[in-house]
Amino acid sequence: MIRKATVSSSGSLPSLSSVTHPTILVSSWTGGVFATTGSHPVQELAGQPVRALGRAGDGGVLAIVDGHSLCRRAPGGKWSTVAVSDHELSCWMDVRGQIYAGTEDASLLLLNPAGEFIHMDAFRQTQGRETWYAGSAIVNGVRMGPPLGIRSLAASADGRVLFANVHVGGIPRSTNGGRSWQPTIAIHTDVHEVRAHPEDPDMVVAACAAGLCISDDAGATWVVEQDGLHAPYCSAVAFTGDHILVSAATDHFAASGRVYRRPLNGPGTITPITEWTGGIVDTHCLATDGPHVAIVDAGGTLHQSADSGLTWTKNPHLLPPPGSVLIC
Repeated sequence: MIRKATVSSSGSLPSLSSVTHPTILVSSWTGGVFATTGSHPVQELAGQPVRALGRAGDGGVLAIVDGHSLCRRAPGGKWSTVAVSDHELSCWMDVRGQIYAGTEDASLLLLNPAGEFIHMDAFRQTQGRETWYAGSAIVNGVRMGPPLGIRSLAASADGRVLFANVHVGGIPRSTNGGRSWQPTIAIHTDVHEVRAHPEDPDMVVAACAAGLCISDDAGATWVVEQDGLHAPYCSAVAFTGDHILVSAATDHFAASGRVYRRPLNGPGTITPITEWTGGIVDTHCLATDGPHVAIVDAGGTLHQSADSGLTWTKNPHLLPPPGSVLIC
């Protein structure tokens, strides 16, 4: 059974700071956020759809709630609204205190000092935008899939290069703070997540339907790797230590998937580091913090590692369909 949080008179959750285990937050498309320290999930924002958990530059946690609100989580678990958009938000990033947000209609927004989202018009002028298209698949004879939108955002370690993963539209990048954008990778690679290395400003990786994409020149060029994967459809990617982690499955609706590891520097072998997961590990559902790794699969199982993925434990409590995961 999942425990609901007991709220104190101040409106916040009991502090978890006294516990040595990292707190893992899992957002859900249907059930709010589940905070786990140890094995017992504590539910927050019950009944609300939440996605895109992430750390802000000031150390706080932000997430998209109910599709239109960017909200902040205080360390004790109290949530407050930062900004609201008329557009449906899909992802966000903090670049040295500046908040950018992607939308489900493939727009890029900037949060101004007044707390209002404004359009970055230059993104609409990206070369080749007219060729972008919504992802889709035939399921039981019915065409399904997400709208054309920005699936993930990233910035180089020095903040000089911005990346916007469009689904489906490749990875446009900007080298001038978003005043102009250039396409970088073929849109038919079908990118699902882009991540920039936290220390090396030239290293960027992406998970796509064609495999693991790697760039060592800040996204100017890309190499796609498949060898070692049981299937090329990759949906989540992250860094841990000297390795890249990537999830793979046969397709988005696969009954199982796996997470793999590849050395960060030079040529290397992609090798599995997990057993089969209960469905795919989707975009934003693979998180790292130092040697700690957390993944949550489509079946709602949270997998944790404290040694960069060498060994794993499973949380015994199944969660609702996940939207993202974060290690605090």
